[in-house]
Amino acid sequence: METFECEALVIGAGVVGLAVARALALAGMEPLVLEKNAVFGEETSARNSEVIHAGIYYDAGSVKARHCVAGKRMLYDHCARHGIAHRRCGKLIVATDAAESARLGGIAARAAANGVEDLTVLDGAAARAMEPALRVDSALLSPSTGIVDSHALMLAYLGEAEAHGGQLVARAPVERGVLREDGRIDVIVGGEAPLCLTARHVINAAGLWAQDVAARIEGFAAPPGRALVKGNYFALAGRAPFTRLVYPVPVDGGLGVHLTLDMAGRAKFGPDTEWLETDDPAAIDYTVDPARGAVFHDAIRRYWPALPDDALTADYSGVRPKVAGDAYPDFRIEGGETHGHTGHVMLYGIESPGLTASLSIADEVVDRLTATRR
Repeated sequence: METFECEALVIGAGVVGLAVARALALAGMEPLVLEKNAVFGEETSARNSEVIHAGIYYDAGSVKARHCVAGKRMLYDHCARHGIAHRRCGKLIVATDAAESARLGGIAARAAANGVEDLTVLDGAAARAMEPALRVDSALLSPSTGIVDSHALMLAYLGEAEAHGGQLVARAPVERGVLREDGRIDVIVGGEAPLCLTARHVINAAGLWAQDVAARIEGFAAPPGRALVKGNYFALAGRAPFTRLVYPVPVDGGLGVHLTLDMAGRAKFGPDTEWLETDDPAAIDYTVDPARGAVFHDAIRRYWPALPDDALTADYSGVRPKVAGDAYPDFRIEGGETHGHTGHVMLYGIESPGLTASLSIADEVVDRLTATRR
């Protein structure tokens, strides 16, 4: 088996892995990106709502809150500078009765604690003036929520990484790794032409598979547990009478069935929250059960009573990799201070708002690695 050396090795070419590769390349570290699939971004990064989140709902002081708020600003700037299709369309968090209206103040307070200071409280008339089809008692307007073409974003990340010395290798599954005495890691790569890569820095950005990758590296402690949550989406036949995203007041375990738009104006509803019994990514069934549409209809009609009968069709699903055991799982960005091996970073539980936070997460990874080189 041939052996090659590399400065930085990124495992996983989803949106976060590609953002990390870009940041490493700009720092002069010429990263190599390994992706087990045939192309980049085929799993979680291709199965989400493409929303640029404002940072409203996360616990104050959490890693999610910090990276979402910082990443949102960075992402809008990046998209504008690189011509990536996006739209700062805004969203309404809709309360449909007095009890839900009473909860909006707490949502606004949490957002303010996270540094989101642009929310506006609207009464029902003001909200209906913006979106006449709504049934609404009151609402919160989030003007900094938006949407982005996630494929174009990943393509731009990859292009910039390659322009500065990075390289993507597809169909390159990581079979195992061995920690060397000098701190580097030998990574055995399968596929059509197996090889060994000796890397000074390894960044595990494998998303759904991050725990599996970490468990294959001899010398590392066992990774945290994983819980998988499936989110199903239904598409709307025809165009929706909305120009903004519409979210209900959050429910336990999720944000409720909300309406999002893509860059072509196509409307979809979801994701819902379906906790999977398995924690094995290989066992995921991405099929959307059409029978779930009845629950979607009921939920949507709370804020859009005129939703036509039979207007929803089962569309697609995605799965969020959460760290198991925590009531409100946070991102985990683990360096040597956690796992004991300086120069390597493990990323666990990078679910939503991972797309929004991708540039900010990437900067933290590079900061951690460059600090070990001083």
